[in-house]
Amino acid sequence: MPHHGSPRPDSTSPGVPPLDELLTRAHVVALPLAARFRGVTVREAMLFDGPVAWSEWSPFSEYDDAEATTWLAAALEFGFDPSLARLADGAVAVNATVPAVPAADVAGVLARYDGCRTAKVKVAERGQSLADDLARVAEVRRIMGPDARLRVDSNAGWGVPEAVDALTALAEFELEYAEQPVPGIGALAEVRRVLRARGVPVRVAADEAVRKATDPLAVARAGAADVIIVKAQPLGGVRRAAAVARAAGLPATVSSALDTSVGIAMGAQLAAAVAGFSEEFGAPAGGFDAGLGTASLFTDDVTAPPLRPRGGRIPLAPVSPDRDALARLAAPPERDGWWRERLRRCHALLSATA
Repeated sequence: MPHHGSPRPDSTSPGVPPLDELLTRAHVVALPLAARFRGVTVREAMLFDGPVAWSEWSPFSEYDDAEATTWLAAALEFGFDPSLARLADGAVAVNATVPAVPAADVAGVLARYDGCRTAKVKVAERGQSLADDLARVAEVRRIMGPDARLRVDSNAGWGVPEAVDALTALAEFELEYAEQPVPGIGALAEVRRVLRARGVPVRVAADEAVRKATDPLAVARAGAADVIIVKAQPLGGVRRAAAVARAAGLPATVSSALDTSVGIAMGAQLAAAVAGFSEEFGAPAGGFDAGLGTASLFTDDVTAPPLRPRGGRIPLAPVSPDRDALARLAAPPERDGWWRERLRRCHALLSATA
């Protein structure tokens, strides 16, 4: 049964490091993508050479300072907090991520994901049709075969009637679940209700309704989802994201926010933590494959080699950026300055609430 409690912050977490130290340890990078994803072709991030580990701060540019400050807390926990439990051995299974590309381009995308048994397929892209989505998912199923696990993600791109119609049509591909088909908790609950009433066997997963909510457990209390998606950065760190997943009492999938390999390593630690209890809430044996294969979407990355799946898995071992890559991928001066000003503002907000 869902717990629906309120996750508590860990009182052993250290204070916020001084701003001057963070500015000294910061590196702003810009990674090129192989295909447009979430409307961007270049992904920017600030990386910290922390005293405990390298960490990443990469809230999307359109996010306000309040939301970006939550992401900053995650970076500081991972890079500066020696009390955070970490695993150095083992690996986690990950899914392939297929952007909203034409069906003819699906094979090229999947070729970048070695050995993955699960694929998350982007749908509901602005300017595209349901026919485009059906063709893309059909091609993924054809290439990966009948035993592959497929899930779709619309990033809240549909309204309720549109989502019900689309998921009814997509159900023929035996989806594992549909991620955030509509915006808002009420709409999610309505989609889930109508699908059940019609006997459509597609589970509903909540992403934005968890990570962008003031109360990340509201979606579970409302019965609006069968699965929740948790991400280390948007939820404020590995500890808090794991606490949200446990308190929700629903099976959870750990995913990335289009992170560099440094951020992927943060997510891998969260995936390992969640795997310990997600099965008891209804996840399949071994848990849902994590959405942490997204380094394969980049044509270049900060680590050598990038943290891409091998045999469908990524290791839990810590990563460090390659110095040549940091120089090669350094953001232009104006973007470096933009990120440092953003850090100053968010550091002030975080310090005021610490």
